[in-house]
Amino acid sequence: MDLIIFERKAFEEFATKIEQFILRVSNSPVVKNGKKKTNNWLDHQDVCQRLKISKRTLQTLRDNGTLAYTKIGNRTYYLPEDVDSIITKVEDRRKEAKWKGREI
Repeated sequence: MDLIIFERKAFEEFATKIEQFILRVSNSPVVKNGKKKTNNWLDHQDVCQRLKISKRTLQTLRDNGTLAYTKIGNRTYYLPEDVDSIITKVEDRRKEAKWKGREI
């Protein structure tokens, strides 16, 4: 058996990171809702097509909290219900932007 020795500070940092990881996993919608399948989730391309928006606009919707999302690894997924719930907001923004002579 090998013995590995950690400095207290390094061990505490490691333990904190493990606790943060456990919190992230336990707060994941997959765990909270008991949904283990992601086959009904949408990726960024699906969302952009459904809402007729650019990737940058999608990023803005995520950043300002308008659209809920889940990151699994390096991929970002969206629930169809969440996307459908913001369709009217996006349409309103599109009308407002068109009125100002811009596009979204």
